[in-house]
Amino acid sequence: MTRIQVNNIPELKQTRRNLRHNLTSAEATLWNHLKKSQVEGRKFRRQHSVGLYVLDFYCPSEKLAVELDGAKHFTPEGEEHDKIRTEYLERFGIRVIRFENKMIFKDLNSVIEGIKSNFANKTEAGGGN
Repeated sequence: MTRIQVNNIPELKQTRRNLRHNLTSAEATLWNHLKKSQVEGRKFRRQHSVGLYVLDFYCPSEKLAVELDGAKHFTPEGEEHDKIRTEYLERFGIRVIRFENKMIFKDLNSVIEGIKSNFANKTEAGGGN
């Protein structure tokens, strides 16, 4: 049986690298709080791809994608694209949560709490990997 690679396909390697080196200010701010397993010991990856979609942040142990949305996401086309993208990711058991970019600067603590509240595997702090 042939296994098809879905995560981090080679064709998107340069795209992922470019995105990691050119984070938006909102992504950079959130990444400073997600990296090094700072949120209840959960490891997050930035700019992880699943199929042809590159996720802003992904927690493999929770199968949780965290997306930060700017203005283009709040158009009819952007909302339709996000809906299709979310449905695709859900087929792989990945839950998607979204935050508006401005929330990172307005109320970062509620964003972090929102991420924590979406952990399916509730363990003591420091556990989960």
